[in-house]
Amino acid sequence: MNNFTFHNPTRLIFGKGMIEKLTTAIPAVHHIMVTFGGGSIKKNGVYDQVIRALKGRDIVEFWGIEPNPTIETLRKAIELGKGKQIDFLVAVGGGSVIDGTKLISAGLNYNGDAWDLVKKGSYYDCIPMGTVLTLPATGSEMNNGAVISCKETQEKYPFYSDYPVFSILDPETTFSLPSFQIACGIADTFVHVMEQYMTTTGQSRLMDRWAEGILDTLVEIAPQIKNDPKNYNLMADFMLSATMGLNGFISMGVSQDWATHMIGHELTALHGLTHGATLAIVFPGTLRTLRDQKKDKILQYGERVWGINYGSANERIDKAIEKTEQFFRSLGLQTRLSEVNIGDETITEIEHRFNKRGVAFGECQNVDGKTARAILENCK
Repeated sequence: MNNFTFHNPTRLIFGKGMIEKLTTAIPAVHHIMVTFGGGSIKKNGVYDQVIRALKGRDIVEFWGIEPNPTIETLRKAIELGKGKQIDFLVAVGGGSVIDGTKLISAGLNYNGDAWDLVKKGSYYDCIPMGTVLTLPATGSEMNNGAVISCKETQEKYPFYSDYPVFSILDPETTFSLPSFQIACGIADTFVHVMEQYMTTTGQSRLMDRWAEGILDTLVEIAPQIKNDPKNYNLMADFMLSATMGLNGFISMGVSQDWATHMIGHELTALHGLTHGATLAIVFPGTLRTLRDQKKDKILQYGERVWGINYGSANERIDKAIEKTEQFFRSLGLQTRLSEVNIGDETITEIEHRFNKRGVAFGECQNVDGKTARAILENCK
């Protein structure tokens, strides 16, 4: 196991009716900005719960943070926040709203253009923030990462700032989610775990078992959620799986990959695909391309998660990859570029972007432009 330092300061407030805890979770600050996405939270009652909990507080609302939050929208929120002297933020929504609010929290204390911070990659002089999660997927409610897009240049980059002070998770807020969003959230969670797990064997028994526990849970509950999306216990397990999948608990002392995510971000930036949907397409291609490099871990994964313990090593690897792709398809997601009308022009552009930036991802730092192209060729 590698050396590491671990600290996660976010306080989780979990369970039915816990949005009312906003009243006491926010310190005695003077000016609060509450950020939102679209209007769905006005239909499912979340908005009313939030406003009720903040009764008597000085608040300003900012609406319109879109899926894959853009710098163009976030600049408007930062300008409004500076004018109102905001000193606390509450993000109400899914990972996109939370990600966008993380950049707002950084931008409020920065004198220049917030896109400079995104290009820099991190900024920690931030206004404190809390979250009310309504869509499990990204884990942004309990980590310090975000992903921000620029419509003008069709770019999308990761960005790191402070952790939320607290996050409120009420599984009942998920009951009105469309099936496609739930499917993308499950796929996102699954691949988050795999990015930290699907590297090499023998690094940490504990990290492996924790990761496999989340994967097993997702495989078990996914078909049940499809049939019963308003089951509180199922959605509670899903919600907590998404949070635990990317809050640092399964990555302590082990190598990580993240090549699938970096390629997926480009597909989103170029074509506007939902993040989870891109991962369902790219991840099986990553396994097919890097099967020799990841051989031992794929075999372990196949046995422990899918019960594949028969046949030759190559046959078991084939089966594990096939099971993974079938899992994404069982969610109702597409797993091939051809199904979303993406062809060679996009593959060439992504290869060019990787080469231009001089980047290389993966646990071996070998997923450069050439390898990214090979992965995408394996996703056709």
